[in-house]
Amino acid sequence: MRRIILSTESGADVPGDLAEKYDIQVVPMHIIMDGMDYLDGSLPVQDIYDYYERTKKIPSTTSTNAHEYQEFFATIRENSPDCIIVHIGYTSKASSSFQNAVIAAEEFEDIFLIDALNVTGGLAAIVLYGAKVLEKEPSIEAERLVEKIETIVPKSRLAFIPGSLDFLKAGGRVSNMASLIGALLKIKPCIELKDGKLMSTKKYRGKMSGASEKLLRDYLNEFNIDREQLYFIYSIGLDEKIKQRVDEVAKENGYQNIRWIQAGGMISTHSGAGGFGIAGIEEGRF
Repeated sequence: MRRIILSTESGADVPGDLAEKYDIQVVPMHIIMDGMDYLDGSLPVQDIYDYYERTKKIPSTTSTNAHEYQEFFATIRENSPDCIIVHIGYTSKASSSFQNAVIAAEEFEDIFLIDALNVTGGLAAIVLYGAKVLEKEPSIEAERLVEKIETIVPKSRLAFIPGSLDFLKAGGRVSNMASLIGALLKIKPCIELKDGKLMSTKKYRGKMSGASEKLLRDYLNEFNIDREQLYFIYSIGLDEKIKQRVDEVAKENGYQNIRWIQAGGMISTHSGAGGFGIAGIEEGRF
C-alpha cells in the first residue's frame, strides 16, 4: 500500500501540532518587508505589526514560486520515495501559488492538486478534513480521497473581520474611500470567500467585541456548519474577553469541538492585528 502525504501552503495556517500529528507538509509563502524577502513562518508575526507601527508601511506578500514547489515536492519524495502527494492549495483566485504548483507538478508523477478556493482557516478546514479521512481510512485510494476532498471544497465557509482597514486597504481589498468611511463610522467589514474570491459582504458597526459576536451568530444562522468541528481564527491582539465570549456562544449553539487558529504572517499582513474569523464545513448542501 502506497503512502499518501498531504501538503499545503503556509497561508492555510494549519496549527503546527496538527501538521505534525497528520504529517501535513507545508511550503512557505513570502513576506516582503523593508526590501527583505522572508519565508512565511521564519519571523514572528509581531514583527510585522512592529514594523508598521515604526514605519507606517505595510509589508507585501508573494506566492510560492514554481522552483520552490519543485524543491518542496522533491524533498517529500526523497523522504518517502514511493508516496503519493495530494496538494491542497491556496485559492487560485487570490494568488498565483496554485498555478505555480501546477507548473512544478509537471516534473513529477503521482501528484494530485486540489484548488481549495479558500485561505487561512477555510483552507485549513479542508486540509484537516482530508487528514481525518486518511486517519480513518488509511488504505483509501488516492483518487477516492481526492474525490472526497473536492466534494467538500465548496462546503468550507470562511468569514472574518479584519483587525485593521489600513492593512485591508493596502492589500487592495477595499478602496481608500471605503476605508475612510469605515474608520469615521466605526464600521467593520465582513470578508467572505465567494467562489474563491475575497469579498466584502456584511458590515458591522461598533467595537470588535460586539461585531465578532454578531458575525458568529449571523454565520451560524446562515450556514448549517458540521457540529463536529468549528474553527476560530484570530490575529495577534484580539482581546481575550472576545475569545471567551465567542467560545460561549459557539457552545450554546452545540459546538463543543472548537479549535483556535492563529493567523500566520501571510494572512496577518492582509488582516492586521486583532482580527477575528470563523471557518467550518457546511452540511446538507449536496
